[in-house]
Amino acid sequence: MNVPVWVWLATVAGLLLLIAIDLVIVDRKPHEVTTREAARWVVFYVACAAVFGAGVWIFAGHDPGVEFFTGYITEYSLSVDNLFIFMVIMASFKVPLIHQHRVLLVGILLALAMRSVFIAIGAALIAQFVWVFFAFGAVLLWTAVSMLRQKDEHEAEYHENAVTRLARKIYPVSDGYDGHRMFVKRRGRRMMTPMFLVIVAIGSADLLFAVDSIPAIFGITQEAFLVFTANAFALMGLRQLFFLLGGLVNKLVYLSYGLAVILGFIGLKLVVHALHEYHVAPAWLDVNNWISLGIIVAVLTITTLASIAKSKRDSAREAAAAQ
Repeated sequence: MNVPVWVWLATVAGLLLLIAIDLVIVDRKPHEVTTREAARWVVFYVACAAVFGAGVWIFAGHDPGVEFFTGYITEYSLSVDNLFIFMVIMASFKVPLIHQHRVLLVGILLALAMRSVFIAIGAALIAQFVWVFFAFGAVLLWTAVSMLRQKDEHEAEYHENAVTRLARKIYPVSDGYDGHRMFVKRRGRRMMTPMFLVIVAIGSADLLFAVDSIPAIFGITQEAFLVFTANAFALMGLRQLFFLLGGLVNKLVYLSYGLAVILGFIGLKLVVHALHEYHVAPAWLDVNNWISLGIIVAVLTITTLASIAKSKRDSAREAAAAQ
């Protein structure tokens, strides 16, 4: 897939326009995002991704189109599992409800910028070295096994990572929030506000999530343009999904198992692809894009329906016990 420079520029310009619209309409006046508002924006961003994918399908062919949709669904589903961490971070930093949208917006934009660097490095390595597929596959298989062995799906307490601790060392933190301001002067000293620190926490946490999401999408497509755009659309729609799902994320109890299966499947696919490059794997082991898309959608559907069924059973038991 040969992507001209002007297509890259037009795509980045379109994404920046979406961000500008979000800033003007949603974030112009700080407010608590309602469920109805979040639902409208989730539908809007999913529709934007669908229109973009249709454009890829029409102008580049059905194979790149399937790769984009498969990558987008994978990245979006991996992002849903990360929403719980964002909720824990928000609660830990006591972010006011009217400022949570701004925190997510800036934090995710930072994460997208950092992911872009990872994508460029990954694409360059894959173009030069076949063994990178083995490395990416090993990362995904290890992550999948770790998710399956995890006793507790999520941690209820946030522990600051190295990036957040470094930020605290560079600048002292002011006592409280000061609107949207990220830096203030107190008694002649320049200090960062909790607003800036929580943005660093959100951005750096998402960067850690990229350790499995970036290799996962490279297992679906090695086209840097598709990898970048699938990540961009998934991240941009993640903010509103945060407000739409809220505490419902906790009810998706089997999602992590489904994601482990998906990561394991893509990890094996990467290893098989590398073996094909070395001409040591039989042709029948090759899994085409349609099969990959079908497996990913089926696993997500089954785990979501199973989670909803379990949630209903648990609610019924609690109601019966209360009576």
